[in-house]
Amino acid sequence: MDPLLRLILIIAQSYLIGSIPTALIISKKVFGFDIRQKGSGNMGSTNAFRVLGWKWGVVVQVADILKGLVAVLLVALFFDTQMPFQNRTPFEDATVVKLIAGFSAVVGHIWSVFAGFRGGKGINTSVGLLIAVAPIEVSIAAGIFLFALFASGYVSLGSIIAAMSVPGTMAIRHNIFGVEIEGYHVLVHFCIVLSLLVIYAHRTNIKRLLAGTENRFSRMQIFKKKS
Repeated sequence: MDPLLRLILIIAQSYLIGSIPTALIISKKVFGFDIRQKGSGNMGSTNAFRVLGWKWGVVVQVADILKGLVAVLLVALFFDTQMPFQNRTPFEDATVVKLIAGFSAVVGHIWSVFAGFRGGKGINTSVGLLIAVAPIEVSIAAGIFLFALFASGYVSLGSIIAAMSVPGTMAIRHNIFGVEIEGYHVLVHFCIVLSLLVIYAHRTNIKRLLAGTENRFSRMQIFKKKS
């Protein structure tokens, strides 16, 4: 198969995997309503937790993480040739295609073709992608997310801060602590673009945070309760 056609098929495949509207499917099949008509109207795990309950919220969250991870792992099965253009990165061609596939899955999650190009905020699918390519950074980001959530009660704020922390953590590890990260310059720029995409998807949340009207999970604001 022509390398360009193969790459296009991988991008399309990854986008479609990311586009699977997990929360919408569960809300319709299990509860008989459209989750887009409830809560914030978003199809991410935060609204799923709020509208469908914590058990189904967990199901949605795990499924959305798997979309990013599966999109990356499937590249190994479908990509067995060279890139259709010159690879100027220090990575093997397959690794570059994995980054492209994971990013395509995140785009699919945010703008799902199966749900009128609406979707989630991209956090969970990004986590699935980053587990495969930057596990240390995503682990640190998870800790930062939990701290921000427990301190503020805002899932959106925790998600935004965690997204920004990924390229920041990578830069600190490499430039300050001298950790050798293969393909650092490619990865850090990729993570910056991914973070900006996720932050853009949270633009309405940012407006509500600034206006003081964002929905808060008060029960999760445990630091305030302890104080």
